Amino acid sequence: MSIALKDARQEKVIFKSRAWLAGVMVFLLLSALAARMVYLQVDQYEVFATKSENNRVQLKPVAPIRGLIFDRNGVLLAENLPSHSLTIVPERVDNMPETLALLQALIDLDDEALIRFKKRNKQWRRPYEPIPLKYRLEQADIAKIMVNSHFLPGVQVEAELVRHYPHGADLAHVIGYVGQINEKEKDRLDPVRYKATRRIGKIGVEQEYEDLLHGEVGYQKVETNAQGRILKVLDREPPKPGQNITLHLDAALQSTAIKAFNGRRGALVALDPNTGGILSLVSSPSFDPNPFVNGISHKAYSELRDSRDIPLFNRAIRGQYPPGSTMKPFIGLSFLEYGVTDWSEQIKDPGYYMLENDERVYRDWKRRGHGKVNLSRAIIESCDTYFYEMAFRTGIDQLAPFLSQFGFGEQSAMDIGNALPALLPTREWKRKHKGRSWYAGDTLNMGLGQGYMLVTPLQLASATSVYAAKGKRNKAKLVQYIDDRWLENDEDLPDVEILDAANWDKMNKAMNDVVISPSGTARAISRNLKYAIAGKTGTAQIVGIAQNEEYDSEALEERQRDHALFIAFAPVEAPKIALAVIVENGESAGLTAAPIARTVIDHYLDSLNRTTEVDYGG
Repeated sequence: MSIALKDARQEKVIFKSRAWLAGVMVFLLLSALAARMVYLQVDQYEVFATKSENNRVQLKPVAPIRGLIFDRNGVLLAENLPSHSLTIVPERVDNMPETLALLQALIDLDDEALIRFKKRNKQWRRPYEPIPLKYRLEQADIAKIMVNSHFLPGVQVEAELVRHYPHGADLAHVIGYVGQINEKEKDRLDPVRYKATRRIGKIGVEQEYEDLLHGEVGYQKVETNAQGRILKVLDREPPKPGQNITLHLDAALQSTAIKAFNGRRGALVALDPNTGGILSLVSSPSFDPNPFVNGISHKAYSELRDSRDIPLFNRAIRGQYPPGSTMKPFIGLSFLEYGVTDWSEQIKDPGYYMLENDERVYRDWKRRGHGKVNLSRAIIESCDTYFYEMAFRTGIDQLAPFLSQFGFGEQSAMDIGNALPALLPTREWKRKHKGRSWYAGDTLNMGLGQGYMLVTPLQLASATSVYAAKGKRNKAKLVQYIDDRWLENDEDLPDVEILDAANWDKMNKAMNDVVISPSGTARAISRNLKYAIAGKTGTAQIVGIAQNEEYDSEALEERQRDHALFIAFAPVEAPKIALAVIVENGESAGLTAAPIARTVIDHYLDSLNRTTEVDYGG
């Protein structure tokens, strides 16, 4: 048997071949690495230097400070308070469920806050922007989060100014509130201007003047660590704060008006006839706007939304009511203007009115009638029969155009965008919307402010203000100054001109007698008056009454009873305030709506004459 011996020469050749091949491979790899290093560090130096700088230095938007809102006396109505919020930047979080669980273990996070956050996280289109998780953090919560920050990448505690409304429910329907920007709003907002803003105005002045209150975004260049936490501010372009707004509104007067309602449902709007400035705008009941700023809970919102008293509904600008007999001074002027009667003509009122060849009976509120009645007495005692007769003589084709001069049927305010215009019916309107002709009975109903006619409290107050100014029209407005600039009316409205200017004073005398005459429908408020009030009561019927029946308050459910209305201005000789009041289901305007008006007028005139006792007579 033979044994094979090792071939040393052959093994040496193989070793050298393998070593050479390995050397070539090492050389090629080193060459590739060197080439890559040259490419990255030489050719791409500018690119990666910029990226590196961007990782270290970032340009962050800075939200502007929202403008403040004041009343006419400098009382702060909307302010900004410092607060700390917990936010999360989605793209910096590796495991969101784990992060949320850790936060829930550290601080008090309710299920509703987590549900809101998860919903926002799914809808958020900018993962590099922080999503709010909790507002108004306590100092103890902030400390816990900061101590555990190394376990919470992407979690931030941000200091910010949060809107607060010190007068709460008193001014909710006027000032409105700011709330979280939703996705629909995000699509229409300027992405640059609102880059750092989380809230915008939702209703009221906050919404109407959003562009002015918001301000302009600023920027700061900051140095950050690997977790994105700011280490140093390198440069800063400060934001431009929003403009401050001063209203015509009187906060103390508003509070007085709300107390006068004593929880009853209704609305009040008071204006300065000389400027059109809105002094008070009440919708009762109201709600606290502060919970809406950071997101109201579903339970709290449901209670407001489902309340039978609908506190979220702004009755003052969107409630539509038949004006009832508050229209009689305006309609009475039309009778004089078109010469269908004069101050001396009397008609007999048996307690009802009937058209020729018509079996329907149009009843007066006073069952046995008022006897012989002229225009002045018809205003003082609110005689329906007189207005049936004169409205029939005048006709709808003259009534509607005359009333439109006072703004009936129009949007009555310059800076309340969602106010409803209400309704001034005409022949054409009925044909278009009802598909029927206009009848004489429609004109009779319109002569009493009933039928198809509807007004909002704002519109009725605005028309009363025009009347108080003897036809001078100033469109109603909330804002007086923007910073230090007076807000001018956006349009020049034509004044109401009548053929005989003396009729203004004669009608004013009749309206003053509504308050001070023993037979006046508002005589209950005449006691201890230091000035002359011109007023007119009204009743708006809700439930129809059959021909052979009478109105029976006790037989009706409370919410089916008549609404009570009252318009007034004072002092008669030089009006400083004009207003309209409605008390839903208040029935007797002289006992419900008129006393509210008296309280408001007393407060306002006393505040104007606090140092000097002025007696205007009456």
